[in-house]
Amino acid sequence: MSNFSKLLIGAGIGAGIMYILDPQVGNRRRSLARDKATRAWHKTEDAISALGKDIGNRAQGVYAGASSRVRGGKEITDDVLVERVRSKLGRYVTHPSSIEATANAGRVTLRGPVLEDEVDDVLRATWTIRGVSDVDNQLTVHAEAGDTPALQGTGRRPGGAWGFRRTNWSPTHRVIAGTTGAALAAVSATRRTNPLAIAAGLAGLVFALRGLTNKEVKRIVGLGAGRKAVTVHKTMHFDTPVETVWEMWDNYQNFPRFMSNVEEVRDLGNGRSHWVVKGPAGKTVEWDAVITTRIPNRELAWKTVPGSMIQHSGIVQFREDRDGSKVDIRLSYNPIAGTVGHVVASLFAADPKTQLDQDLQRMKTLVEGHSMA
Repeated sequence: MSNFSKLLIGAGIGAGIMYILDPQVGNRRRSLARDKATRAWHKTEDAISALGKDIGNRAQGVYAGASSRVRGGKEITDDVLVERVRSKLGRYVTHPSSIEATANAGRVTLRGPVLEDEVDDVLRATWTIRGVSDVDNQLTVHAEAGDTPALQGTGRRPGGAWGFRRTNWSPTHRVIAGTTGAALAAVSATRRTNPLAIAAGLAGLVFALRGLTNKEVKRIVGLGAGRKAVTVHKTMHFDTPVETVWEMWDNYQNFPRFMSNVEEVRDLGNGRSHWVVKGPAGKTVEWDAVITTRIPNRELAWKTVPGSMIQHSGIVQFREDRDGSKVDIRLSYNPIAGTVGHVVASLFAADPKTQLDQDLQRMKTLVEGHSMA
């Protein structure tokens, strides 16, 4: 190791010690680190338990399938097979009612309109059904819904993808992704001069992060994720009427009073506003937002306009509670570097979740103190 590397390591260790042992805020930072470590341990325990159940269920499924094939079993009627197909397709196509399924001695025939990007999933799902010996594909494929009546509406596909193609990976897939990606990144790190090794290492790192966070790659890196790379949720009780809390939220000019990073909010009229907020390294970040829902004393929602540097949206719901009111806040945002940027920031208590907790506590003090006065 070169002297320069030793110097960098020493400087990093010294900065870390100063950060933790700061005489003014060191206690808070250590408490925060301890709380995060405890939470991480509990999440690890839950993940191990979920992984064990997932592997156990998969093993039981494999055993049951193998046993059924070895022992044989009673013949599956065509009616039962058709019902199995309909039940299965309900998870793998957005418009299952548009597909007609018939069966004859194990041969399943599929007819009707279907979207182009769903055909493979439909056929694959049908082939996996026990009792299906052949699939006759007579589907009419459409690149988009267009004017086809049976394909109207957005629909929903709870299980519309397989394995690693799914948005939410199973615990088993997450473990496979995490270990494989980490191993690939570690091996590639030993060959830093090879461009292919560097590319493989970056791919392995992204794959490992995908398994660790269970978020899509676009949400991890923050590209193409829109406003929902990270979602923050908070509920708080106020010892004041709903009308009092609503008045504080409904007035933009109040925000800098309790939001420490908000420097200015300017009303542009027609539900639009211009925000100036403290950003990283002392820089300011600006964007325009527009109100999408405003129901006095019940709900307030907004989103940034297209093209904003920091994209986010939020919804605040107000309701009466015992001896006061309750506010439910949900924020979705796309930080710089996506989920990775959020994780790094949270290590230093700079992420919006931590900031939101502190800001709401200041707001609670401000609203309740004003009410008592």
